[in-house]
Amino acid sequence: MTAAVCVDVGSTYTKAARIDLASGEMTARAEVPTTSATDVLAGLDEAVAQVGGFADGVYVCSSAGGGLRLAVVGYESLVTAEAGHRVGLSAGAQVVHVAAGPLDGTAVAALRAARPDVILLVGGTDGGDAAVLLHNARRLATSRLRLPVVVAGNSFFSSDAATLLADRGIPVTVTANVLPKIGELDPGPARAAIRDVFLRHVIGGKRLSKGRRFASLVRAATPDAVLAGVELLADLTGAGVLVVDVGGATTDVYSALLPDAEAENGPQRDVAGTLWRSRTVEGDLGVAVGAGGTVAAATVEKLALSTTENHPSAERDRDLAAVAAVIALRRHARGHSPGPGRPRTGGRDLRDVRLVVGSGGVLRHGGGAYVLNAVLADTAGGWAAPATARTVIDERYVLAAAGLLAIDHRHAATALLNTL
Repeated sequence: MTAAVCVDVGSTYTKAARIDLASGEMTARAEVPTTSATDVLAGLDEAVAQVGGFADGVYVCSSAGGGLRLAVVGYESLVTAEAGHRVGLSAGAQVVHVAAGPLDGTAVAALRAARPDVILLVGGTDGGDAAVLLHNARRLATSRLRLPVVVAGNSFFSSDAATLLADRGIPVTVTANVLPKIGELDPGPARAAIRDVFLRHVIGGKRLSKGRRFASLVRAATPDAVLAGVELLADLTGAGVLVVDVGGATTDVYSALLPDAEAENGPQRDVAGTLWRSRTVEGDLGVAVGAGGTVAAATVEKLALSTTENHPSAERDRDLAAVAAVIALRRHARGHSPGPGRPRTGGRDLRDVRLVVGSGGVLRHGGGAYVLNAVLADTAGGWAAPATARTVIDERYVLAAAGLLAIDHRHAATALLNTL
């Protein structure tokens, strides 16, 4: 195998890159509108043709059709439900709902209203109380929700929970507990199981393409591939890495930290465990359909927009992107509060980050320096920005391509990341 084609099928654009596997060089790149209104394969095939046609290997990730919508059902809001939330985000999902405690009719109705594609069922440490885990499995089994379920709770009773679901015809996958002990988070097995369910059940269910060819090509949700690229980049540089990706509808933040650095400088490890390689997604922050949410959030965060509707659209988008990035980083670093009076959880100490990467259309088209400078100059947001970080813009979608290649072609993926 001498070359591979990596394709990211986004909701708006489909990006393709041809990678020489011996050198890791990107020899061709193309970007075309995603043809989700008809069949996404039309846009995919066009993008691939523009980079020289299908190579020896084809690696595809997708966020078209809204990507992967995940609901988490757990035991306690600050423990297993929070752990499941963090793992779901790291798996490339948009976590659209989190339920904690025994499900009742109202809770099931709220779960249904969130329209998830997959449910992550967690609860209990290994060998601990299993009553809520089994109750929730039984409640899901008897509800009208016929969605795939990943069981990643108390491993002593996870097979019993799976049996309750499988006996009612619900597709179920059992994997290791996301929180085997208090404070010990184990994201890998659940992340892999969610990825597998996404590929087997969700891609086809989005009805993005006729037939099975598209589903057979997709290897990961796009955010999952990007996080894999971020993880490899952190391993390669031996330093903390931070990525902010500002899109039209959402703003995603990825961070890969060094455990020793955060253990020394960061907050005490919380009961839901520390996730050293993390992702958060802000579904209310964007520069197009998410612009209204960005403006509303700016008011809450006391951030002023320097442009108005009368300014040229490029300047307005740049300003919105900077505000969205600042707010998303604040939320990522500060963590979040599960409710009034509850302590914040999931915060990140980003002071030791040495590389900050910007991504997204506005940043690639001239606004990158403006946006990242705004992020690093944020001193009033309740978090400590990186003090000595280098900044770059992922202008060629290197992170997603490297993440797709990381397992089968690590040498090529590493060489590709070296071009950032």
